[in-house]
Amino acid sequence: MDSVTLDPVDLRLLHALQIDGRAAFSRIADVLGVSDRTVARRFGRLRARGSVRVAGVTGSRHTGHAEWLVHLRVLPSGAAALTRALTRRPDTAWVTVTSSGTGIVCVFRVPGEGPAPLDALGRLPQVTHADAQRLLNPVMDRRWSGRTSALTEEETAALRPAAPTETEAFRLTDLDRRLLPALAVDGRAACPDLARLAGWSESAVRRRLDELRRSGVLRFDVEVDPGLFGCSAHCLLRLSVAPARLGEVARALSGDREAAFVATTTGPHNLMAVAVCQDAGALHTYLMDRIGALPGVAHVETAMITSYAKRAAPVPMDR
Repeated sequence: MDSVTLDPVDLRLLHALQIDGRAAFSRIADVLGVSDRTVARRFGRLRARGSVRVAGVTGSRHTGHAEWLVHLRVLPSGAAALTRALTRRPDTAWVTVTSSGTGIVCVFRVPGEGPAPLDALGRLPQVTHADAQRLLNPVMDRRWSGRTSALTEEETAALRPAAPTETEAFRLTDLDRRLLPALAVDGRAACPDLARLAGWSESAVRRRLDELRRSGVLRFDVEVDPGLFGCSAHCLLRLSVAPARLGEVARALSGDREAAFVATTTGPHNLMAVAVCQDAGALHTYLMDRIGALPGVAHVETAMITSYAKRAAPVPMDR
């Protein structure tokens, strides 16, 4: 990625995309008080430099998948090749390198209630240890605050799409199976382009896209490196919390400005989180003064995130 510095317009644009990743440039421009051309040019520049990516993401419960958080301890000499291989797998939804290349943490999405592929992973020569915990429930209902602090409440409300009406019984169609992969690659793909890729009419694509969004099956994730917001310390936390306090601690963490993700899991560590802090000193303070003071937290394991290889969307094949 080229060196990028975000100015106030960039920050406001990124916040707007976090609210609605498919919002028309004209709508964003009205809220930001700039021209359509400025918004399009800024987005194109950031996208071309690999600083931002909008991806359509489907919730695993709508597609009948279980999510497993897999931790691998690896030989540093083999970490890069294994990371690349994991990012290419269609069953990985999140791949990160931790502890300067001695660990890889990834989320596997497997059909039904199937197991994580630990047997195959454990046989790899570069893997020295593998374990898996089932991701039970994401607790946070907001984005990391570092990405969403550039707009006012009024501006945010002007961009916010209608709240989805989620339903458990939602049947994916043949069109969905063509449409969703295309949106995963480019969440802002134009409807005429999506229609050509899917082999359906543009009107059918527009209608189905609206249905997928209204039902909560489809949401749009904006991939942005937190380092662009001046935050260099990214840390994976695995907490062991007393069951009676689990909900209380999860809700407390999900409200922290440092929290980027919080979810309950199975295993001896029943809560995991990703913390994003300005630097190592700020992370130390967060761990000591905040995490250490939460009632019910018996044990915490931490691992610095060295790099994000894959977030939610497929990795482009030219990488």
